[in-house]
Amino acid sequence: MKMNFYNSLTRAKEEITPLEDNRIRLYTCGPTVYNFAHIGNFRAYIFEDILRRVIRFNRIGITQVMNLTDVDDKTIRGAISRGVSLKEFIAEFVQAFFEDLRKLNIEPAEYYPAATDHIAEMIALITKLFDNGLAYKSDDGSVYFSVGKLPGYGKLAHLDREKLRAGARVSQDEYEKESYGDFALWKGWDEDDGEVYWDSPWGRGRPGWHLECSAMAMKYLGETFDMHTGGIDNLFPHHENEIAQAEGATGKPFVKTWMHCAHLQVNGEKMSKSLGNFFTLRELIEKGWSGREIRYVLINGHYRQPLNFTFDALDAARVSLARIDECLDALSAKACGAASGQLPEFADRTEAGFTAAINDDLNVPGALAVVYNLVRESNVAVHADKLSAGEAAALTALFNRFDEVLGVINFERRVDEDIPCAIQALVDERALARSAKNWTESDRLRDELAARGWSVRDSKEGQKVKKI
Repeated sequence: MKMNFYNSLTRAKEEITPLEDNRIRLYTCGPTVYNFAHIGNFRAYIFEDILRRVIRFNRIGITQVMNLTDVDDKTIRGAISRGVSLKEFIAEFVQAFFEDLRKLNIEPAEYYPAATDHIAEMIALITKLFDNGLAYKSDDGSVYFSVGKLPGYGKLAHLDREKLRAGARVSQDEYEKESYGDFALWKGWDEDDGEVYWDSPWGRGRPGWHLECSAMAMKYLGETFDMHTGGIDNLFPHHENEIAQAEGATGKPFVKTWMHCAHLQVNGEKMSKSLGNFFTLRELIEKGWSGREIRYVLINGHYRQPLNFTFDALDAARVSLARIDECLDALSAKACGAASGQLPEFADRTEAGFTAAINDDLNVPGALAVVYNLVRESNVAVHADKLSAGEAAALTALFNRFDEVLGVINFERRVDEDIPCAIQALVDERALARSAKNWTESDRLRDELAARGWSVRDSKEGQKVKKI
């Protein structure tokens, strides 16, 4: 099936095909490592993880680059306030970031370039912009990009070019849409930067935040590549300025498809420390939630719609995941190590439905609906004893296939103790006896199971078997 994703550049869904070699080259904006990442950040990283997984699900290769912003206004302020070097300051947060990725079952990218390791590439990029008449040096030693001289500036954010303020300069790394003007490529050193600086043809200083991503993206993925993603707050100015720098230097299209995820809200409000609804991943885990449950909440919404994160949603995630676990345990007991056979008739078109959902602009809620329909049908078949061992094994394999995208079905899952096939056969006989209301035989089989060291408990979900 074709993958059709929404392109922020054209504001339309488009078929996604690799530019070359059946491999998609993807750049994802990573963390600014000045603090622990919060759950709003991870909404974006999980959206990008789902995108990566869907591409691979469709049997297309991927090369993903996620940058680490280790020098900008925030990291410099943090290092100076602690009285340590920039490298010492960021080390704790870089380590924590990778720990958090593992806790959320986010697949690793192929490259994690740090900005401070690519200063030479950034200086080379600025040099090209000078050569093309798009950069100029200010009196304070900074270098700015002249937005009015680049035809097409503002095409991603759909800016009104007539309102561009020629000559107006914006020196800070992050700013609002209303502040657009010439932006800093290189920031001349001043005493507020402490010991953080590099030498350049324009004097001592450091790169602007926007420049870092353009330089690193082209180093690892080429001057033109397939996809670039991030949160919607990155669209302007960051991504708009990335395009300007790259295309201004090369004269080539920078990125074919841009994708952005919407904001995360907490209890219906913007996340804010003053509102007491600002959470890091580690804070939620300390409150007793698992990475699996948090991941489930963060995938359970369309990426282009705001997602409301609540503790009720975490409660619901725990219940939903328990339903999947019980179904998989029942299928495992029924399969009892058998080889995968044919899928039962009720599951014949399930993979097609799942694939149609995820290939339609990453419709994860639609894909989850397919999964829960399969859970319901599988439970009915197991409890009615209408599945062969081979069919149960095939259903388990299908759930595993879906988990290549979702990453929550087997992640951190509690797996029931393996039940020997001879014991499972007695359990199945007892289920048949109970369905025939042969209580004498049911009790006899329960006693035989107990004599062999296994207890059986009847519940509305079926028989629960446990080694004594």
